[in-house]
Amino acid sequence: MNADRRTEVQDGLESCLPRLWRYALMLTRASHDAEDLTQATCLRAIERADQFISGTRLDRWLFSILRSIWLNQIRSDRLREGEGHVEAETSLSFDGAQAIETNILTAQVLKKLSALPTAQRETALLVYAEGYSYAEAAAMLDIPIGTVMSRLAAVRAALAKDLERKP
Repeated sequence: MNADRRTEVQDGLESCLPRLWRYALMLTRASHDAEDLTQATCLRAIERADQFISGTRLDRWLFSILRSIWLNQIRSDRLREGEGHVEAETSLSFDGAQAIETNILTAQVLKKLSALPTAQRETALLVYAEGYSYAEAAAMLDIPIGTVMSRLAAVRAALAKDLERKP
């Protein structure tokens, strides 16, 4: 293994941990599961550091690893339970309730997002919360960029429609 790449991955992991954990929490809906998923991601990243391409975005690579591990866990769990193949769109959700006053608006938005289809929630998190470009989100989700744009338009429309109903 290339020692330089391994060092680069190890050095960059710490700064990515909060974002990885937040993404894992959105996927798993439980903090202890998010911690386990984040730890598994870090371990896999270190084990496969030779696959990281120096000069590219480490966070994007880590998010892809995390999502891959999570999807494999979901599929494995469903197969063990006799439920067969599972698509990511049917498995993602997030409870955004927050008790802290400064996060009330964020909690309300997250709560509204949790009512949206999984694919829209995941795309919104990557682009709006994590700041990935449409192209980066498309690559991470392995979908066309037009699908990212369509999902985000649907998210905006759903949130706007909900706001119109409020007095």
